[in-house]
Amino acid sequence: MRKANDKTMKQAIEQMLNVYKIKRRFDETAIIAAWPDIVGKPVANRTSEIFINNKKLFLRIESSVVKNELMIIRSQIMDKINSEAGDILVEEIIFL
Repeated sequence: MRKANDKTMKQAIEQMLNVYKIKRRFDETAIIAAWPDIVGKPVANRTSEIFINNKKLFLRIESSVVKNELMIIRSQIMDKINSEAGDILVEEIIFL
């Protein structure tokens, strides 16, 4: 039987991440790991570098054609990332 102040494992982990101020970093790492699901495997396979810093997603894309396509849909990519994270993790995409 659960007590009124008992927390689920998910709630306890989220509270711990917030207390130690690592939730954003944890979310950023999860988004980078989910990159193939966000943009598809063909695009992910042409992504040679990806990281997030100060709400900016930095990408190095090996194909200029893929890079141009991503530039066109950059706002949709940001929306998808932010909705998946449930927070605003990315406000800008920068191509290296």
